[in-house]
Amino acid sequence: MVPADIHDLFVAAASVAGALIGLLFVAISVVAERLAREKEAAQVHRIRASAALTAFTNALAVSLFALVPGHNIGPAAVAVGAAGLAFIVAVLLSLIRLHQVRWSIVRDALFLVGLAVTFVIQLIQGAEVIAHPHNPGAVNTIAILVIVCFLIGIFRSWDLIGGPSFGITHEVAALVRGHESEPADGPGRASPPP
Repeated sequence: MVPADIHDLFVAAASVAGALIGLLFVAISVVAERLAREKEAAQVHRIRASAALTAFTNALAVSLFALVPGHNIGPAAVAVGAAGLAFIVAVLLSLIRLHQVRWSIVRDALFLVGLAVTFVIQLIQGAEVIAHPHNPGAVNTIAILVIVCFLIGIFRSWDLIGGPSFGITHEVAALVRGHESEPADGPGRASPPP
């Protein structure tokens, strides 16, 4: 059972998930040419699109089942969590099959790991809700996982459309490289004439 105090969260989450899925379809249509290519980079873009859709669909399904009066959301959380894990396995098999397991996709791999961890926790908490239907702690955890799915889906969507990225590691490395390439006298200073 869903506690009354988080019912409104699931109402809002279902609405947000529906809107984000619609926006994702628009984004996919904008980058459709990039997704249709046979090149190696196209597979990474297809994975980003699928990961975003999987995260948003997970949030939508859990939220909608949470709104069914008298329904135990445990089975829904377990089912969509298992489907999400099956997606992660399919992606990994795809990368292995296409020989695209390399360091350049580490950032994408970290998002997949985050998504997999989210689905595993969701499976565990869904099983907890099935075993103990009146346990509000497990339902609250599932509600938080819905929010995590939104965040993962938004980041994957941003990467899919090629939005700018300002990672702290990249910016610090660029700053250090910039200082290393400056002349010994410092930026903008003229050297004294010989």
